[in-house]
Amino acid sequence: MSKQPKIVAELGRPETPAETAARKAENSRLYRSRKTINNLIYSLLVTVGLVLVIYFMVPRAEGDPNWKIDYVAQSEIASQSLGEDLLVPAMPEQWRANAAELRNATNGQVISWYIGFITPADKFIAFNEAFDADATWISNTLKDYPATGEITIDGQVWTVYDNRAMNDAGNVQYALVTTSGRSTVVLFGTADNAEFEQLATSITADLRSAQ
Repeated sequence: MSKQPKIVAELGRPETPAETAARKAENSRLYRSRKTINNLIYSLLVTVGLVLVIYFMVPRAEGDPNWKIDYVAQSEIASQSLGEDLLVPAMPEQWRANAAELRNATNGQVISWYIGFITPADKFIAFNEAFDADATWISNTLKDYPATGEITIDGQVWTVYDNRAMNDAGNVQYALVTTSGRSTVVLFGTADNAEFEQLATSITADLRSAQ
């Protein structure tokens, strides 16, 4: 005895072959759609999980940046490496250093002793000392800005580079340059004149002894 076609409740009769094919096609479409959505959700969860793993595994600095580099200790290491006695400004503790290192000039011919100072007014002054430096090193350090005058600080004559009227001076808004013996010192930054003069004064005695 042959099996009778199943009556579909919604139709009240058996499906026609065309209706059966359409139903199966729709079910297949819905299945693929749900699978695509499930895959997207799964991929999103995997991505979020990887981000969380990376976030918790990568070490991060805690607290404020280190603005208290021990530049005095670094000067001893740099002095031994360079084979020269270096100038070390004696600044109050309100002056913080964010860097202290030897730096090579772009031409590789001049090595300078560099300290980056954050002043009590939260401004910046870079201290640079080089030995047997020429005018090219000074120009490169000061981005080729021209000198604008001279000033005497604690008996030491400094060449002034006042670039504050320029829009693109960056960190070289103001600079002081002096030479004593084989040592050339370049100070540049964003601080006011008083803080520049305080830093310049801190090395005056050592500059004189280097003559």
